[in-house]
Amino acid sequence: MLMRKGFKILLCLLMLCMGMQAQRPNIVLIVADDLGYGDLGVYGQQKIGTPHLDKLAAGGMRFTNFYAGTSVCAPSRASLMTGLHTGHTPIRGNFEIQPEGQAPLPAASFTMAEMLQGAGYATGVFGKWGLGFPGSEGVPNKQGFSQFFGYNCQRQSHNFFPPHLWQNNQRVALANTLTNQQQYAPDLIQEQALSFLEKHKEQPFFLLLTYTLPHAGLQLPAGDSPFEAYKKSFNEAPQQVAATWTGTGYQPQAYPKSAYAAMVTKLDHYVGEVMAKLKALNLEQNTIVVFTSDNGPHREGGNQPEYFKSSGGLRGIKRDLYEGGIRVPMIAYWPSKIRSGSVSHYTGAFWDLMPTFAALTKQPVPKGLDGVSLLPVLTGKGRQQQRPYLYWEFHEDGGRQAVRMGKWKGVRERVKTNPNGPIQLFDLEKDPQETTDVSKNNAAIVQKINAIMKEAHIEHKAFPLIAGSQVAQ
Repeated sequence: MLMRKGFKILLCLLMLCMGMQAQRPNIVLIVADDLGYGDLGVYGQQKIGTPHLDKLAAGGMRFTNFYAGTSVCAPSRASLMTGLHTGHTPIRGNFEIQPEGQAPLPAASFTMAEMLQGAGYATGVFGKWGLGFPGSEGVPNKQGFSQFFGYNCQRQSHNFFPPHLWQNNQRVALANTLTNQQQYAPDLIQEQALSFLEKHKEQPFFLLLTYTLPHAGLQLPAGDSPFEAYKKSFNEAPQQVAATWTGTGYQPQAYPKSAYAAMVTKLDHYVGEVMAKLKALNLEQNTIVVFTSDNGPHREGGNQPEYFKSSGGLRGIKRDLYEGGIRVPMIAYWPSKIRSGSVSHYTGAFWDLMPTFAALTKQPVPKGLDGVSLLPVLTGKGRQQQRPYLYWEFHEDGGRQAVRMGKWKGVRERVKTNPNGPIQLFDLEKDPQETTDVSKNNAAIVQKINAIMKEAHIEHKAFPLIAGSQVAQ
């Protein structure tokens, strides 16, 4: 009798544990490539249709003060993956490796994927990686992902009809040539991502979708419906381009406005497919979906961000540390947990997502992170932790640093040649477009921002910015 009771208790405990396991939320994190703050309808876009993302925002929370890791790809994504701002990340620039790949995340890095994999999550990344050349310690399978399909190298991803992609550590040859573009990489990547959802529907999963749209080159499959529709609606006259492309640089595009708009719409369509798949698999209620972009909009391959007001009225684009270069769309959707149609003005950044996912999955927050959990903002439960500032740095064009401290924004340029140079100061409450430098009238604020720039930056020997600074090991 006692043995039977003991067995029943053990069985109940086992079932309870299994129930708790089943209730752990799935996580889908979608990162667009060079999508501007103003490129979505819900953020004010007038020329480009984004119905699925607008619907996602209507059913969840839209952030108005959310920031990327920095204003170019690799360091921004390193910040995302490690929960560190770019004064502390191991990758701080687009350091290119020949013939393929970028400087690798070190083996000692601890990523959000490793954290979630350790918690029993199936982990997959589909799209662009750019954080470690093939065979290095930085490849996805060595940084916490059990599955990877897409571009290892961000430079290779400038061609949407590449000769190869990567399936984990295996090079997958494609039928594409410069003159015979048959297989559109984003479509292939999307197929693999949807298959991952199907495969792991019975267990908690972390799906990272690093879509390459709408980064240049401005390329689409032949006969793409949105592309043809935008040509007509924009009444865009074709530009004269070379008859053949040698493969150097971005493929020329005769209809750059229509192509960019179609790429944003195609990105929106992919998100719609992911949401439909979650619903079809009965996973929607227990899945948090987060959508954002890695930096501001680009002016490459013929794109014209001013035509679309892609920066949303903010100053700057990709590579700037003004608002248009680093403030990005951020939408979070989780039925029954996040209030539909809500808007948050909380100032958050990429390095907040790792501690947020730790809180979601009840994992200990790794020590030394720069981010804080956004779970109280998302759910409306608990007290949201504040922090005194946000910090960014950018290592190209002479080096830049930026700090946001409450309503104040400080920007210093030409840091490499003048690390104590002037700091431009903007009051974002009165001047979100950063048109007026008010540093002369706010010397005490400038001094505080200057001190933060020195405190937040730890020099890295592979990515030097300020001579004489402490060097990270």
